[in-house]
Amino acid sequence: MSLDVRGGKRRAPGSASSLVSADVRAHNLGIVARYLAENGPSSRSQIAEGSGLTRGAVTVLASSLIEAAVVREAQPKYKAGKGRPIVPLELASDDVALLVLQLDADKATALLSSVAGDVLLRIAEPHGRPMGRPELILDVLAATLDRALEASREMGRRVAELTIVAFAPVGGDPVQVIADTDLGWGHVDVIGGLRARVQGFPEAVRLVGDVHVAAVAEQGFNPGIKDLCYVKSNSGIGGALIVDGKLVRGGFGLAGALGHLPVRPGGIVCECGQIGCLVTVAGPDAVLIAAGMGEELHRDGLTSALAEFSRRVLVGEPAATAVWDEARVWIARSLQLVAVTLDPQLIVLGGYWSLLSESIGQSFAEQRKGFFATGAGSAVRVVPGRLGDDAALLGALWQARDRYFSGPLEIKT
Repeated sequence: MSLDVRGGKRRAPGSASSLVSADVRAHNLGIVARYLAENGPSSRSQIAEGSGLTRGAVTVLASSLIEAAVVREAQPKYKAGKGRPIVPLELASDDVALLVLQLDADKATALLSSVAGDVLLRIAEPHGRPMGRPELILDVLAATLDRALEASREMGRRVAELTIVAFAPVGGDPVQVIADTDLGWGHVDVIGGLRARVQGFPEAVRLVGDVHVAAVAEQGFNPGIKDLCYVKSNSGIGGALIVDGKLVRGGFGLAGALGHLPVRPGGIVCECGQIGCLVTVAGPDAVLIAAGMGEELHRDGLTSALAEFSRRVLVGEPAATAVWDEARVWIARSLQLVAVTLDPQLIVLGGYWSLLSESIGQSFAEQRKGFFATGAGSAVRVVPGRLGDDAALLGALWQARDRYFSGPLEIKT
């Protein structure tokens, strides 16, 4: 799925009324800067009218953004006749870039963008999926990062922030990958490994789990939804929870790890050590192998093989359809557990599940009986995500842009 990294008219997560007073100024700084990113040079009055802020507030906020060199005053525009000229504001960050480096089960991807949302570079490098050998994958990740940083320097831009997205749970202090069953990893210090390999490693750096940034990004396309469950399958099965408008990370950063719900009694042993986890009966590798697509998985990689599997299901190919009809029942049962426990307003499906969301929704509805089929619980909806395979990549970029717009970066490594 291809999508403009500007993100269109997304709703910024959280409204001013829901923020504590210490956060309101940063939130409003972001509103002014985002308005300019989406609409181009604009007067203070235009920003006030378009954003809902007062003219006085925009003036004060613009002064702070000008001082921080995020915004500048453009050439004055003179009206016909007499009167003072209008001095538009515009983004001033021509020498700045934001960089997202993503690691999934197949490849390393680097996305370099201007703060206005223009794609400057996008490159991807397959890593071959050497199971249990993080050093080899870090070598590929470092080489991809090197290429992106060199391209940024050649463009005359400094990288204001590097966000590293891992398709795995992250946590700890310093933050690192906690475990990655898709790659056979335990604890891996991704930031430290890259810093040791890459000269000119950016000072401002974050390591985030893919489902967290993807969930927040998808929430931005659903105004009014404060309780949301995001579940995706494109590299294992991952999930994230948003409750009362806030991302729930949990005590160890594992909240929403739905792929490791033990749903099948007497099932096979999962990579995580439990028995009968959802990923063992409905995970990407499991369905592909069951559908006789192991060769495609090995030859073309997980992303391509899942796209072909989805196509076969949608056209009714017997082997793929039979496997999917069984898998979606387990998926729906797991979503039912989430729905009963957390009572979300919306369940958003990402990855290749977004392509098959209608059938998942049908299985989910079939399992909701009695009160849950007719009462308040029946209101929960299962919908496809808007961002597809790029949800985490774009979510990380948009969050980095919001941080840049909102003031000095506060990066924890």
